[in-house]
Order: sequence, then C-alpha cells, then structure tokens
Amino acid sequence: MKWVALGILAVALLLAGVVSYYASSEPDGLNRVAQDTGISRTEKQHATADGPLAGYSTKDVDNQRLSGGLAGVAGVVVVLVLAGGLALVVRRRKPVS
Repeated sequence: MKWVALGILAVALLLAGVVSYYASSEPDGLNRVAQDTGISRTEKQHATADGPLAGYSTKDVDNQRLSGGLAGVAGVVVVLVLAGGLALVVRRRKPVS
C-alpha cells in the first residue's frame, strides 16, 4: 500500500509540475458563455488576485514554465495535506474497551 501511495503522489506531482504547462489557455465553457453574452463586462477583480499563486502561476518567478509548475505542485501538496488531514479526523477508530 505504501508503494502505491508513493506512486500516486509521484504521478500527481509530475502531472502538476510538467503537464500543467501544456493546459489550454482558452476559456472554459462558463467563461466563454459569459464572454459571448456580455456578462463578463461586469466582472470585478478578485480580492486575492495579487496572491502568491494567482492566475495559475507563482508570484516573483520569471520563468513561465517554472512558475506554472511550482503553482501546480503547490496546489497538489495543499490538496493532499487537506485530504489527508480530513481522512485522519474522520477515520474509524477502534472502540476503547
């Protein structure tokens, strides 16, 4: 089980760090509909738009490929830590005898 978990972690980090650079820059369906119907003209900047990982990139990293890869890896790590913490909190425990 330990090796499976490490393998999954390695694949997730590889995908986040390398393959995420090749993700499409075209808007997704919801953004496209907002643009086509004019709804997007009323959008406002998000409060965390200048955050360290805003825009799928890492702040103050000039290399675009490295910046996106670091942001992806950071996202994977955060999600795995949160999911692992939640699993620890809600796991079944043996009843105390």
